[in-house]
Amino acid sequence: MTPDLVEKAKAMIADAKQVAPNKPFFTYLALGAMHSPHHVPKEWADKYKGKFDAGWDAYRKQVFENQKELGIIPQNTVLSRHDPDVQDWETLSADERRVYARMMEVFAGFLTHTDHYIGEMIQFLKDLGEYDNTLIMLISDNGSSAEGGPHGSLNEVKFFNNVADTVEENLAAIDEIGGPKHFNHFPWGWTFAGNTPFRRWKRETYRGGSTDPFIITWPKGIKAKNEIRTQFAHLIDMVPTALDAIGVEQPEALRGVTQAPIEGVSLVSTFDNTKAPETRVTQYFEMFGHRSLYHDDWRAVCPWPGTSFIESGKTFGTPLTADMLTELDEKGWELYNLREDFAETNNLAAKEKGRLISMIGMWYAEAGKYNVLPIDSRGLQRVREERPQIAESRNRYVLYPGTQSIPAGAAPQILNKPFSINAEVEIPPAGAEGALLSFGGNDGGISLYMQEGKLCFLYNYVAVTYTYVKSKDAIPSGHHFLSMEFAPTGKPDFTQGKGAPGTATLFVDGKEVGRGDIAATTPNRLAQGGAMLVGADTGSSINPEYKTPFSFTGTIKRVIVDISGEHVEDYETAMRVFLAKQ
Repeated sequence: MTPDLVEKAKAMIADAKQVAPNKPFFTYLALGAMHSPHHVPKEWADKYKGKFDAGWDAYRKQVFENQKELGIIPQNTVLSRHDPDVQDWETLSADERRVYARMMEVFAGFLTHTDHYIGEMIQFLKDLGEYDNTLIMLISDNGSSAEGGPHGSLNEVKFFNNVADTVEENLAAIDEIGGPKHFNHFPWGWTFAGNTPFRRWKRETYRGGSTDPFIITWPKGIKAKNEIRTQFAHLIDMVPTALDAIGVEQPEALRGVTQAPIEGVSLVSTFDNTKAPETRVTQYFEMFGHRSLYHDDWRAVCPWPGTSFIESGKTFGTPLTADMLTELDEKGWELYNLREDFAETNNLAAKEKGRLISMIGMWYAEAGKYNVLPIDSRGLQRVREERPQIAESRNRYVLYPGTQSIPAGAAPQILNKPFSINAEVEIPPAGAEGALLSFGGNDGGISLYMQEGKLCFLYNYVAVTYTYVKSKDAIPSGHHFLSMEFAPTGKPDFTQGKGAPGTATLFVDGKEVGRGDIAATTPNRLAQGGAMLVGADTGSSINPEYKTPFSFTGTIKRVIVDISGEHVEDYETAMRVFLAKQ
């Protein structure tokens, strides 16, 4: 994906320059890297063979010393403790070390591959004669991510469905990690190491979750070269900095629409002045109930569900009640002096009670100002909640071929409830095959399709189990209603990562032609990036028994997805009645 995005960006800039050479350009190059899945051609990962065999503890120490040598961190920085939730490398089995090391080799190759293509972008700007007068900002979006769990994962969507990974599964696929078959992610140990010298990771507001490297270059506009700045800055400061650098003020209105104020501040004063005063003195943080506040080189942190899962005895997404919040505000806040304690290793809450109380109040003031409240610590429970839609709530959705795929958030919500898929089709005399309706990706999803003349349905449960239901006989040519009804036979067990079990029944023109039980469905999120599409499966294939795009070779008039739970017997009449209401 990275090479494709860079090629597109280069082409867009070239297009602009050949039409209006003197016109400035703005490019937002948002790479998929380094988010999961960690996908990279094998030869890039193989460059790091054996480089991580010493493990994450040794890696942290090596990185820590390199950071000091480069001046990226202060010389008095103390390396944060070994995280209680991370396994000690020396206690791991040979198989665990092997698969975990390979996961980091893939990640490192992915990063090197990304760096290479960023370099191609830089060289393109130089060849174009634009590099010296181009302001470039490069930043990652959060601390290293922990969705891979303690063992790493072949499929990140398991995390969102509370499905555990195993070392055995990962080891069996070790030679495929980094390839297109898996939505892979590395284990907590490498997450923690990736945030050296800080503690913890993404989803939490210790510095390990919220501190990122930020690189700015502008040869014509910044005299300083290869220098480090230590002033506090925040992501929202990037736009004000760019506007200030080019001498443009934010308009109060655009085309008659009053604009909300930009909440960031400019960092231009730091470009050529190492000792420039900080322009951002205060900044709140909150994520899933985990809170912190930066103010004038001090940080107050209130970890939730605790300093670690092991120490708190709680898991990610544990609900936070009003009484628990009160108790946390009384006893749960920590305080760090970043001038002397860059990595948050010395909690001064007991010694600086007055300062801490003031900063807690400041956090609430900022939270109220910027619409953070109420505090919601739920994790996967929030994933299950249906979001507001652009249309009124309805039980039947009419979908058409030749249209764009529908993102999961806007598609019919089919999890843990009865639903049906009803396709009105014309099958030519020679027969037809292909997807009637697909929803998801190779990491999970459903597909109603025709293959070898038969009507088929697949439920891909987080790429762990594949349940097929197929008609016994081929479907004759002509006009037909091809349908699948899913009826739950039990309740979901969210804690065990299982959605409602059920029975999938296939119908042709209202006549049952196949039936099968689905022991476990997906409880929270069907797939990470999959969408719903009529007439093809154009993403990563939901079904290992066919190859994308698997376009339907007959004619699809329309597909109705019904989440009312009603059984339909006379499809032709029901279709006419329903369409008359549209």
